Amino acid sequence: MSGEDWAAEASAYSGGIPNLSGGNTSGGAAGDTSDRTAMVAAQLKRIYKKAVLPVEKRFQYDYFYESPFLSDVEFDSKPQVMLVGQYSVGKTSFIRYLLGRDFPGQRIGPEPTTDRFTVLLNGPEERTIPGNALSVHPDLPFRGLERFGVSFLSRFEGSQLPSSVLKSISLVDTPGILSGEKQRTNRGYDFTKVVSWFAERADLIILLFDAHKLDISDELKGAIDALKGHEDKIRCILNKADQIDRQQLMRVYGALLWSLGKTMSSPEVARVYVGSFWEEPLKNMDNADLFEMEEKDLMKDLAILPRQSAVRKINELVKRIRKVKTLSYIIGHLKSQMPALMGKEKKQQKLIEDLPNVFRTIMKKNNLSPGDFPDIAKFTGKLKDTKFAEFHALRDDQITMLEECLTRDIPRLMEDLPSEKDTPEILRQKMGTATVKNPDSANVPVPNRADKFGRKTDMDAANPFGYGQEDEGNYWALQDSAERLFDGFEALGPEGGFLAPQIAKDLLVKTGLEKEQLRQIWNLSDIDRDGYLDHHEYVVAMFLCDAVIQKGKPVPDVLPMSVVPPSKRALINTGR
Repeated sequence: MSGEDWAAEASAYSGGIPNLSGGNTSGGAAGDTSDRTAMVAAQLKRIYKKAVLPVEKRFQYDYFYESPFLSDVEFDSKPQVMLVGQYSVGKTSFIRYLLGRDFPGQRIGPEPTTDRFTVLLNGPEERTIPGNALSVHPDLPFRGLERFGVSFLSRFEGSQLPSSVLKSISLVDTPGILSGEKQRTNRGYDFTKVVSWFAERADLIILLFDAHKLDISDELKGAIDALKGHEDKIRCILNKADQIDRQQLMRVYGALLWSLGKTMSSPEVARVYVGSFWEEPLKNMDNADLFEMEEKDLMKDLAILPRQSAVRKINELVKRIRKVKTLSYIIGHLKSQMPALMGKEKKQQKLIEDLPNVFRTIMKKNNLSPGDFPDIAKFTGKLKDTKFAEFHALRDDQITMLEECLTRDIPRLMEDLPSEKDTPEILRQKMGTATVKNPDSANVPVPNRADKFGRKTDMDAANPFGYGQEDEGNYWALQDSAERLFDGFEALGPEGGFLAPQIAKDLLVKTGLEKEQLRQIWNLSDIDRDGYLDHHEYVVAMFLCDAVIQKGKPVPDVLPMSVVPPSKRALINTGR
């Protein structure tokens, strides 16, 4: 048979596996993580209300950490992405690029145009929602912003529009951070505290810098300081990098890393994405390949946010429980040191002045981590406005409940989430309606613009029916069969996405083909020569078996390119 004949056979292949049970199975529904996230949220709400909230109220967590008690809607909310940066670094343009359209209330310009916090939400119609209305909306997690007063709420608004991106995440656009004399202007509210409030609830924080102005103003430093404790969420962007040449870019990138190292109190180097993050073509194509790879990496971080939402919610509650537990020991210790009758004020003053030693005593006595203690300067200020004699005493039963949350309840909840150790059957049970067939189906639909990097736009990249035969580089004749055979592949118990050699061998032997035919089929299917079959190689093997058994075709000497999975064609071209 010629290569064209084999390509035609592959296009007509229905995904059947002769002589094998369960081979001609069809793929399940598209992946959906909402059920799993809702299950986790319900369990976290139960844990919080039963064990954590009573302790928070008893020891005034909301006062000392300036963090309101959590409401149900905060557990149920979508992942949030917050953008922070100086004015004119491209925050609003980045959001516009991500959404693929303008949004209500959008303001773009070289001057400080975005003068308010804007939350972008999915909705059936385009409209702006005033901040006061947003803060009392029963289905939105913004009630805690009421504490910043009318002055802030008048500079806070919602932008609602129908968007496939906003179905999965919410975006928070912040005012441009000021520099020079402008930063001395009073905004009318505490900017850094508002940033801190959003940072605590955000799943991802994008910190943008302009390649032409890397100076970090006092207000920007204050905002970065407010992000302390959330370093794992921060991604930095060096924007407008296409407007400088390669030599300048190298110097600017190094200068930015140096500035961040001086500003962010973390031993790790911040991850910085370099490029031009809007829809316009690059002004300088010298680094087009680099910018394209950087943009893909950033978009991948954004795309997987919904799938990570359940774990992120667990992580945030664990951090909160650890802080609540430490606060309980601190307040309980201060209460226990107070005299019964005389000299209360003098003793309180002495304890405040000796607070570092008090912290060390509590830490050693209760085996606590230094990282779980509050900032000593801020905590001292809070203590000065309280009366220790009015504090509540430590209750062992409440501490025990917090311990059980960390050692029993939450680990048990983590066991209910998908793990690489799970068998395919257990994985399906855990994921519920979300099948492992297509993990990308739960992703945020991020932009994919090849034209801005000087390449031809891939018109079929987002087409659910795949590539046409005229696109030789991306068309795969077995794509439909691969989807139908996925469940059968998973039922064989692949480890890490690969079938072990013995399992694959036993499967092929069951077809009844001769040993020499199976040897040839294996050589053609195991394209990367690693001795294992991944899903796509498994599909090729099943197709060849079907062609030999059902159609009586001889095993080909080589595979036509249309039958080779696109991801492995480079191995064929290099002769591997």
